[in-house]
Amino acid sequence: MAASSVNPFLSDSDEESERRSRRGKDVGAPGLSLPAAHIPTLPLSPQQEAGYGYAGVGLRETAVGLPLGAEPPRVPLDTIAAQLLRDQYILTALEFHTELQEAGRELPRLRDYFSNPGNFERHTSTPPKDLAPVPGQLNRAGSISTLDSLDFARYSDDGNRETDERVAVLEFELRKAKETIQSLRANLTQAAAFTENDVPLQERKNYKSSPEIQEAVKPLEKRALNFLVNEYLLKINYKLTSITFSDENDDQDFELWDDVGLNIPKPPDLLQMYREYGSHTTSSKEMKDVAVQAEPGDLEELPSVEEPATLQQLQLEAQTKIVQELQDQLHVLNNEKISLSLQIRQLKSEIEALKRQSLAAVPTTTDSMVHSPAMTEQVPENRPVDSGEYLDIRSFERNSCSEEKEVSTSYPKDTITDSICPSVTSVTATTLTTNNKKETEPAIVCTKSVHEPVQFDKPNRTLSPAFHQALMSFCRMATGSRLGAEVSRIADSEQCVMLMLGRCLPHIVPNVLLAKREELIPLILCTACLHPEPKERDQLLHILFNLIKRPDDEQRQMILTGCVAFARHVGPTRVEAELLPQCWEQINHKYPERRLLVAEACGALAPYLPKEIRSSLVLSMLQQMLTEDKADLVREAVIKSLGIIMAYIDDPDKYLQGFELQMSALNDPSERVINATHQVFLPAFAAWTTELGKLQSHLIPTLLSNIEKILRDGEHGLDDHKLHLYLSAMQSLIPPLFALVLKNAPFASKAKLQGEVPQIEVTRFPRPASPLQDVATIIGSREQLSVLLQLYDNQLEHEGTTGWENLLWVVNQLLPQLIETVGKINVTSTSCVHDFSRYFWRLCRTFGKIFTNTKVKPQFQEILRLSEEAVDVSATAGNGVLTKATVPIYATGVLTSYNQEEDRKLLVGFLEDVMTTLSLSHAPLDSLKASFVELGANPAYHELLLTVLWYGVVHTSALVRCTAARMFELLVKGVNETLVAQRVVPALITLSSDPEISVRIATIPAFGTIMETVTQRELLERVKMQLASFLEDPQYHDQHSLHMEIIKTFGRVGPNAEPRFRDEFVLPNLHKLAISNNQKAVDTKRLDIAIQLFEAYSALSCCFISEELMVCHFLPGLKCLRTDMEHLSPEHEVILGSMIKECEQKVENRTVQEPQSSMSIAASLVSEDTKTRFLNKMGQLSTSGAMLANVFQRKK
Repeated sequence: MAASSVNPFLSDSDEESERRSRRGKDVGAPGLSLPAAHIPTLPLSPQQEAGYGYAGVGLRETAVGLPLGAEPPRVPLDTIAAQLLRDQYILTALEFHTELQEAGRELPRLRDYFSNPGNFERHTSTPPKDLAPVPGQLNRAGSISTLDSLDFARYSDDGNRETDERVAVLEFELRKAKETIQSLRANLTQAAAFTENDVPLQERKNYKSSPEIQEAVKPLEKRALNFLVNEYLLKINYKLTSITFSDENDDQDFELWDDVGLNIPKPPDLLQMYREYGSHTTSSKEMKDVAVQAEPGDLEELPSVEEPATLQQLQLEAQTKIVQELQDQLHVLNNEKISLSLQIRQLKSEIEALKRQSLAAVPTTTDSMVHSPAMTEQVPENRPVDSGEYLDIRSFERNSCSEEKEVSTSYPKDTITDSICPSVTSVTATTLTTNNKKETEPAIVCTKSVHEPVQFDKPNRTLSPAFHQALMSFCRMATGSRLGAEVSRIADSEQCVMLMLGRCLPHIVPNVLLAKREELIPLILCTACLHPEPKERDQLLHILFNLIKRPDDEQRQMILTGCVAFARHVGPTRVEAELLPQCWEQINHKYPERRLLVAEACGALAPYLPKEIRSSLVLSMLQQMLTEDKADLVREAVIKSLGIIMAYIDDPDKYLQGFELQMSALNDPSERVINATHQVFLPAFAAWTTELGKLQSHLIPTLLSNIEKILRDGEHGLDDHKLHLYLSAMQSLIPPLFALVLKNAPFASKAKLQGEVPQIEVTRFPRPASPLQDVATIIGSREQLSVLLQLYDNQLEHEGTTGWENLLWVVNQLLPQLIETVGKINVTSTSCVHDFSRYFWRLCRTFGKIFTNTKVKPQFQEILRLSEEAVDVSATAGNGVLTKATVPIYATGVLTSYNQEEDRKLLVGFLEDVMTTLSLSHAPLDSLKASFVELGANPAYHELLLTVLWYGVVHTSALVRCTAARMFELLVKGVNETLVAQRVVPALITLSSDPEISVRIATIPAFGTIMETVTQRELLERVKMQLASFLEDPQYHDQHSLHMEIIKTFGRVGPNAEPRFRDEFVLPNLHKLAISNNQKAVDTKRLDIAIQLFEAYSALSCCFISEELMVCHFLPGLKCLRTDMEHLSPEHEVILGSMIKECEQKVENRTVQEPQSSMSIAASLVSEDTKTRFLNKMGQLSTSGAMLANVFQRKK
């Protein structure tokens, strides 16, 4: 059989020649040599020795018996396979089987063996010793764990499933393992078959010289490069790219290098390869030509045609022989099992004896336990490998019964792990203190005293240990899974608890409801604080920041509270190294809630970071988010965090960066961000600016220069919004400016809290927009502020400002520049006047009444050149200052800052003087109007304004009375109807009967405004009668100005007036005025009236006008107006023609729709009647379904 078999292991190498030359001298079998490491160390039965000698001794004797120089017979491949399976060399057999498959020489024995899942079935319980194992099943040995590493036959967590399920799982795992092995073998084969040496030298040069000509990548090279690229991406924290890369290469496991290929060393990482590129030196190798020649006798003859039939016959014989050999092997294994059981029983009895001896030697005092070197050195040897500080309940017997090292190391741990020793009495635990000293103390499992060992009741039974072990195996404990391993170990120190939490929390968090995940925050933070491994801490903090997908406000507060607690506990170094990277990773997260968390965390962690990091990295992060983030909420949080950062920066070089951030925040389009800037960032930045001495030298002057620039550029169009932003910023800087004046005052050193401190008036300061703008908060306390205010008022009243540099800057530089700027404002810009007025009001209220009376008012009065004495008309006729915005800002910002009687008298006198001066000098009234509009917005000043106007009503000059009449128009809109009826209308009626026609004409706009705003019927009738007298009185028929004012008023108030007033009074009188205008001879006056009529009719055309009024008054009036425009303004005539055509079309449409509407009304009445009758009949019925059905039956 050996002579006719084909040898697949032919070789032409020198080693093969030498091996054949020495073959006659060797003693071992040529085809099979067992390594010494695989010889069993336990005593074997005679049958085993005979079985092992089958292939060893027999072949050796055969080899010895051959004549010298003769070649020994070749061992059949089937015999080698049988021997490998018999000796349980499963891995070697698997490799052998794979090699034969690739060579096309598959053996049926190996194929049948590895295709049968029953050979790899695992038993969870130990069978009784008198039962033999089922034939064909393989008991797992220690070497099978290497197959598990290849996912060849993974252990099943549930050993009690049905046999068919286990078979199906094992078949699938075996198939996957075969595919993996074949893939790896293919990689190795390709790598060995196609190397660089196979490529011609010229082709290699082409590859190196021409980058575009690239060699096709091999599968092995591709997997290796993929692994290195993924490793590099993870190292530089490109985690998302790594995840995408892994998804695109789902056929490769990037966790394990061995997945790339078998026996392939891992190269250095990409960075090291890049750095070392070009630095390699290749030593020159000496090349020689060598020729070899094979001996003719060494060449094997080619098989003949008859050999395949002979091979089949030999294979059948070999299979029959294998069956017999397997039966023999089964018998040998049974005997071996019985022998091992006896040895285990003997060893257990020895362990019992040693345990009793060790218990007798245990000291009874704590001192002896601490100073016993034997005890402190034995216990750590029995700790689990995981952390060194766990009590493993699975290894309870092993930990308590291993006092002698020889016993604990002679046999594998698996032999005793699952067994439970009933005589265990105590366990000694070793913990590490903070000083790295070992303290030995008893770990009490049951509650006992410190000096007593733990004892368990031992039954008085004579069960064999094997039976007891087999019986206890029915206690189902999940020790084979990850969770089971954690449950079976009890931590006996803080460090062990941290390690356990670090392992378990990543598995717990994904299974907790999102709404309840904040309950895990304390656990995550404590573990992250105390865990010894930096990688685990990083993972836990990553879980913390990704705990909730979109955290709400309360959840973010909870996370931030935990981050602050973490920072307080670990210190600035770990905060920088562990917490900040988590913030940086989420700075561009797609969810705004996560970015909001980052922005808030930067501010919350600012006090606990190194100062260099605060002023560099954190500031840059916030600056980036402020300029790039599109969410208003995120930018608002950034501004608040920037305010906190400003309180912790002490690097003066960062001032300009902070100023740029402030200007960027003020120009933000979001109102939320601007409010946060005024409330948080600007006060904090002003505090730092004050410390640097740049509040008066840079910050306020820069803002003021920006305001002046806006006013200069506003000649063609004022940017009201930007001006408002800068003036609001100036207002926010008033409290820190006043605090600076107080702190640097000459009396600052005398301000000491002694005795009872008087309370500050509630109205002393304006209400601050935020606590940071409260002067008491800036100073330190209200008591300290109260003392300073007393000294401040006393200094201003009695001692002056000599040597008070900060206050002198306000008086001599800030106020004059502000007053000069105010004079450049366009007085018609209501919002601009209002903003400056609010600034001066807040400035005067903050710096106090004495400062206002002695420092602010004199500067304004010097500019305005007004006093309480009679005004010299001739001197003030050319006074252009009164027409500027200085007047309304002084009146509404300075004179209204205090509201006592003398202050109100001063305001009334100033307004009367301004009204008189402007009227007598025929100057524009815009400044006076702006004052009335600003003051009229506050109801507290309505009586005061009416007093000023009554002064104008009774003035001797008609010009002043005319001005007063025009001012009533502005005041009526904000005054309540009671004041209108009691004070306004009587004054207007008085003026309407004034001897001067100009005064009477000036009252018409005010009467029109009353018709537009008042709802009292009696009041409206009085106004209507007065206007009718203007139209019907013959003395006014030729008053062109009066008619112009009435038409203008009708066009202004008509659309908003009461419909009855419009229909009965406005439209008919407009028709009359249009008819009368056709008869005028003077074209200029006729054109003026026509243009005003055109404006009035255009405004009224948008109102609803009935058909009767449309036909009787509106259309005839338009036609009369068109007659005027045909001769005077043809461009208006075209528009009037289209208006007339449109109105006529409306009248025609209404006439056509009337019959249809009457029919629809009749139909609706019929349907309503039918509906009513139906519902009445339904109401008479009961809830019976049969009766309800009768309603819909047709009557016969």
